[in-house]
Amino acid sequence: MATPTVTASPSSRLRSRGFTLIEVLVSLLILSILAAAAWKGLDAISTARQVSDGNLQQTLRVQSVMTQLDADLSQVMDTQVVEGMVFDGASLRLTRRTSSGLQVVVWSVRERRLLRWTSPETTRVGELQDHWRRSYQLQGREAGTLVALKGVDQWLVYCYRSGSLSNCQSTGNIRAVSSAGAASGAASGAAPAAPATPSGGYVREQLPSAIRSQLALGEGSGQAGVVTRDILLSPQP
Repeated sequence: MATPTVTASPSSRLRSRGFTLIEVLVSLLILSILAAAAWKGLDAISTARQVSDGNLQQTLRVQSVMTQLDADLSQVMDTQVVEGMVFDGASLRLTRRTSSGLQVVVWSVRERRLLRWTSPETTRVGELQDHWRRSYQLQGREAGTLVALKGVDQWLVYCYRSGSLSNCQSTGNIRAVSSAGAASGAASGAAPAAPATPSGGYVREQLPSAIRSQLALGEGSGQAGVVTRDILLSPQP
Protein backbone atom coordinates (compact mmCIF):
# COMPACT_ATOMS: atom_id res chain seq x y z
CA MET A 1 0.00 0.00 0.00
CA ALA A 2 1.46 3.38 -1.04
CA THR A 3 2.16 6.02 1.64
CA PRO A 4 0.35 9.31 0.94
CA THR A 5 2.56 12.38 0.37
CA VAL A 6 1.84 15.43 2.57
CA THR A 7 2.56 18.76 0.93
CA ALA A 8 3.13 21.80 3.27
CA SER A 9 1.15 24.91 2.49
CA PRO A 10 2.99 28.18 1.59
CA SER A 11 1.99 29.83 4.86
CA SER A 12 3.40 27.00 6.96
CA ARG A 13 6.67 27.19 5.00
CA LEU A 14 6.95 30.96 5.80
CA ARG A 15 6.32 30.36 9.51
CA SER A 16 9.03 27.74 9.70
CA ARG A 17 11.54 29.83 7.71
CA GLY A 18 11.78 32.76 10.30
CA PHE A 19 13.61 36.12 9.67
CA THR A 20 16.58 36.50 7.41
CA LEU A 21 19.75 38.36 8.52
CA ILE A 22 18.90 41.32 6.29
CA GLU A 23 15.49 41.70 7.91
CA VAL A 24 17.04 41.63 11.36
CA LEU A 25 19.62 44.26 10.37
CA VAL A 26 16.93 46.51 8.86
CA SER A 27 14.87 46.20 12.04
CA LEU A 28 17.88 47.08 14.20
CA LEU A 29 18.62 50.09 11.98
CA ILE A 30 15.06 51.37 12.34
CA LEU A 31 15.16 50.88 16.11
CA SER A 32 18.48 52.74 16.39
CA ILE A 33 17.11 55.66 14.36
CA LEU A 34 14.04 55.86 16.60
CA ALA A 35 16.20 55.63 19.73
CA ALA A 36 18.51 58.43 18.49
CA ALA A 37 15.54 60.66 17.69
CA ALA A 38 14.04 60.00 21.10
CA TRP A 39 17.38 60.74 22.82
CA LYS A 40 17.77 64.03 20.97
CA GLY A 41 14.28 65.01 22.00
CA LEU A 42 14.92 64.18 25.65
CA ASP A 43 18.28 65.97 25.57
CA ALA A 44 16.66 69.09 24.10
CA ILE A 45 13.98 69.04 26.79
CA SER A 46 16.59 68.60 29.52
CA THR A 47 18.77 71.43 28.16
CA ALA A 48 15.79 73.77 27.85
CA ARG A 49 14.78 72.97 31.41
CA GLN A 50 18.28 73.66 32.72
CA VAL A 51 18.42 77.00 30.90
CA SER A 52 14.96 77.90 32.17
CA ASP A 53 15.87 76.95 35.74
CA GLY A 54 19.12 78.96 35.50
CA ASN A 55 17.29 82.04 34.24
CA LEU A 56 14.69 81.68 36.96
CA GLN A 57 17.36 81.36 39.65
CA GLN A 58 19.18 84.42 38.34
CA THR A 59 15.95 86.42 38.20
CA LEU A 60 15.19 85.44 41.78
CA ARG A 61 18.76 86.40 42.73
CA VAL A 62 18.39 89.87 41.23
CA GLN A 63 15.04 90.34 42.97
CA SER A 64 16.58 89.22 46.27
CA VAL A 65 19.42 91.73 45.89
CA MET A 66 17.01 94.55 45.11
CA THR A 67 14.86 93.58 48.10
CA GLN A 68 17.91 93.69 50.39
CA LEU A 69 18.96 97.08 49.02
CA ASP A 70 15.41 98.29 49.58
CA ALA A 71 15.49 97.01 53.17
CA ASP A 72 18.82 98.74 53.86
CA LEU A 73 17.72 102.09 52.49
CA SER A 74 14.34 101.96 54.20
CA GLN A 75 16.19 101.97 57.55
CA VAL A 76 18.69 104.77 56.79
CA MET A 77 19.40 106.92 59.84
CA ASP A 78 21.12 110.31 59.90
CA THR A 79 22.83 110.16 63.29
CA GLN A 80 24.46 113.62 63.07
CA VAL A 81 27.67 111.75 63.94
CA VAL A 82 28.36 110.08 60.60
CA GLU A 83 26.65 110.51 57.25
CA GLY A 84 23.33 108.82 56.69
CA MET A 85 24.09 107.98 53.05
CA VAL A 86 26.88 108.78 50.59
CA PHE A 87 27.40 107.58 47.00
CA ASP A 88 30.77 108.19 45.30
CA GLY A 89 30.12 106.50 41.97
CA ALA A 90 31.37 103.07 42.98
CA SER A 91 30.24 102.61 46.59
CA LEU A 92 27.03 103.41 48.42
CA ARG A 93 27.67 103.90 52.15
CA LEU A 94 24.84 104.20 54.60
CA THR A 95 24.02 104.02 58.28
CA ARG A 96 20.98 101.92 59.07
CA ARG A 97 18.91 101.16 62.12
CA THR A 98 18.85 97.59 63.39
CA SER A 99 17.12 95.81 66.23
CA SER A 100 20.31 96.10 68.29
CA GLY A 101 21.51 99.59 67.40
CA LEU A 102 23.17 101.01 64.31
CA GLN A 103 25.16 99.45 61.49
CA VAL A 104 27.25 100.71 58.58
CA VAL A 105 26.46 99.05 55.24
CA VAL A 106 28.46 99.44 52.03
CA TRP A 107 27.28 98.38 48.57
CA SER A 108 30.11 98.54 46.04
CA VAL A 109 31.05 97.33 42.57
CA ARG A 110 34.47 95.67 42.23
CA GLU A 111 35.66 93.61 39.28
CA ARG A 112 32.11 93.48 37.87
CA ARG A 113 30.76 92.13 41.16
CA LEU A 114 28.23 93.86 43.37
CA LEU A 115 29.41 93.42 46.97
CA ARG A 116 27.66 94.09 50.27
CA TRP A 117 29.63 94.69 53.46
CA THR A 118 28.11 95.14 56.90
CA SER A 119 29.78 96.27 60.08
CA PRO A 120 28.96 94.84 63.49
CA GLU A 121 25.94 96.42 65.14
CA THR A 122 26.70 98.98 67.83
CA THR A 123 25.13 101.51 70.17
CA ARG A 124 28.38 103.40 70.85
CA VAL A 125 29.30 106.60 69.02
CA GLY A 126 33.01 105.83 68.89
CA GLU A 127 32.46 102.38 67.43
CA LEU A 128 30.07 103.74 64.84
CA GLN A 129 32.67 106.30 63.76
CA ASP A 130 35.33 103.58 63.56
CA HIS A 131 33.07 101.44 61.37
CA TRP A 132 32.37 104.41 59.11
CA ARG A 133 36.09 105.22 58.71
CA ARG A 134 36.83 101.55 58.08
CA SER A 135 34.28 101.49 55.27
CA TYR A 136 36.63 103.68 53.20
CA GLN A 137 39.41 101.10 53.43
CA LEU A 138 37.53 98.05 52.21
CA GLN A 139 39.25 95.81 49.66
CA GLY A 140 36.36 93.42 49.05
CA ARG A 141 37.77 90.50 51.03
CA GLU A 142 36.95 91.55 54.58
CA ALA A 143 34.77 89.56 56.96
CA GLY A 144 31.15 90.51 56.51
CA THR A 145 31.50 90.92 52.72
CA LEU A 146 29.15 88.99 50.46
CA VAL A 147 29.05 88.77 46.67
CA ALA A 148 25.50 89.87 45.95
CA LEU A 149 25.61 89.75 42.15
CA LYS A 150 28.06 89.00 39.35
CA GLY A 151 28.32 90.42 35.85
CA VAL A 152 27.61 94.05 36.79
CA ASP A 153 28.90 96.39 34.06
CA GLN A 154 27.76 99.68 35.58
CA TRP A 155 25.91 101.05 38.58
CA LEU A 156 24.23 104.44 38.67
CA VAL A 157 22.41 105.93 41.63
CA TYR A 158 20.14 108.98 41.39
CA CYS A 159 18.79 110.97 44.32
CA TYR A 160 15.34 112.50 44.50
CA ARG A 161 15.44 115.85 46.30
CA SER A 162 13.08 118.81 46.23
CA GLY A 163 10.98 117.36 43.45
CA SER A 164 13.84 116.58 41.05
CA LEU A 165 16.03 113.58 40.25
CA SER A 166 19.79 114.00 39.86
CA ASN A 167 22.97 111.98 40.12
CA CYS A 168 23.80 111.42 43.78
CA GLN A 169 27.40 112.49 43.13
CA SER A 170 26.26 116.03 42.47
CA THR A 171 25.90 118.44 45.37
CA GLY A 172 22.53 118.08 47.03
CA ASN A 173 20.58 120.28 49.36
CA ILE A 174 22.30 121.15 52.60
CA ARG A 175 20.88 122.02 55.98
CA ALA A 176 22.51 123.78 58.88
CA VAL A 177 23.14 121.99 62.14
CA SER A 178 23.03 124.17 65.23
CA SER A 179 26.13 125.01 67.20
CA ALA A 180 24.75 122.83 70.00
CA GLY A 181 24.62 119.91 67.59
CA ALA A 182 28.12 120.72 66.41
CA ALA A 183 29.36 120.85 69.97
CA SER A 184 27.71 117.55 70.70
CA GLY A 185 29.42 116.02 67.71
CA ALA A 186 32.76 117.52 68.69
CA ALA A 187 32.40 116.20 72.21
CA SER A 188 31.83 112.72 70.86
CA GLY A 189 34.87 112.97 68.60
CA ALA A 190 32.94 113.43 65.35
CA ALA A 191 34.44 115.59 62.63
CA PRO A 192 32.11 118.10 60.93
CA ALA A 193 30.76 116.78 57.64
CA ALA A 194 31.14 120.20 55.98
CA PRO A 195 32.68 123.65 56.70
CA ALA A 196 31.31 125.60 59.63
CA THR A 197 28.71 128.30 59.12
CA PRO A 198 29.06 131.90 60.42
CA SER A 199 26.61 131.09 63.19
CA GLY A 200 28.97 128.50 64.60
CA GLY A 201 27.20 125.39 63.29
CA TYR A 202 28.02 123.33 60.22
CA VAL A 203 26.22 122.09 57.17
CA ARG A 204 25.37 118.57 56.07
CA GLU A 205 24.03 117.25 52.81
CA GLN A 206 20.33 116.57 53.13
CA LEU A 207 19.28 112.97 52.67
CA PRO A 208 17.14 112.38 49.58
CA SER A 209 13.56 111.25 50.00
CA ALA A 210 14.12 108.46 47.46
CA ILE A 211 16.78 107.04 45.19
CA ARG A 212 16.81 105.31 41.82
CA SER A 213 19.26 102.43 41.36
CA GLN A 214 20.21 101.34 37.84
CA LEU A 215 22.29 98.19 37.42
CA ALA A 216 23.61 97.39 33.93
CA LEU A 217 23.99 93.60 33.77
CA GLY A 218 26.10 91.80 31.21
CA GLU A 219 28.07 88.60 30.67
CA GLY A 220 28.23 86.42 33.76
CA SER A 221 25.03 87.74 35.28
CA GLY A 222 22.71 85.37 33.43
CA GLN A 223 20.77 88.38 32.19
CA ALA A 224 21.31 91.35 29.93
CA GLY A 225 19.96 94.86 30.24
CA VAL A 226 19.36 97.47 32.90
CA VAL A 227 17.58 96.70 36.17
CA THR A 228 15.98 99.84 37.61
CA ARG A 229 14.67 100.12 41.16
CA ASP A 230 13.05 103.13 42.85
CA ILE A 231 13.43 103.03 46.64
CA LEU A 232 11.93 105.28 49.30
CA LEU A 233 14.13 106.26 52.23
CA SER A 234 12.80 106.30 55.75
CA PRO A 235 11.58 109.72 56.95
CA GLN A 236 14.13 111.48 59.14
CA PRO A 237 13.22 113.11 62.45
